[in-house]
Amino acid sequence: MTIAQLLLCLSLSMLCISSKPTEKKDRVHHDPQLSDKVHDDAQNFDYDHDAFLGADEAKTFDQLTPEESKERLGKIVSKIDEDKDGFVTVEELKDWIKFAQKRWIYEDVERQWKGHDLNEDGLISWEEYKNATYGYIL
Repeated sequence: MTIAQLLLCLSLSMLCISSKPTEKKDRVHHDPQLSDKVHDDAQNFDYDHDAFLGADEAKTFDQLTPEESKERLGKIVSKIDEDKDGFVTVEELKDWIKFAQKRWIYEDVERQWKGHDLNEDGLISWEEYKNATYGYIL
């Protein structure tokens, strides 16, 4: 074997060893999870509570007695039943869950906004953003 053949063989071997497949990326847009809890209908209802009530409200429900919990849940069901027929349809339930999640998002945005709007003028300047985001680094 000549030096050229040896170098070619060595180069091809190194190329095969060092190359790695590209990451497969999912091109499908997935809705965000309704809860960070494990979803197991038979064992764990925390996921359902978070999705149905929102994380903050679910924490409140965990602290209530069963009687208080039933009373509050009855009030929530009245809000969910949009057509007031005494039943909650799948669509009404989906709408409620979307509402609960959007409410959490808006509350989180409001909280984040207050954390960045340091002079409380309702606007976030570049300086305020930079200080709130990178202030500990600069």
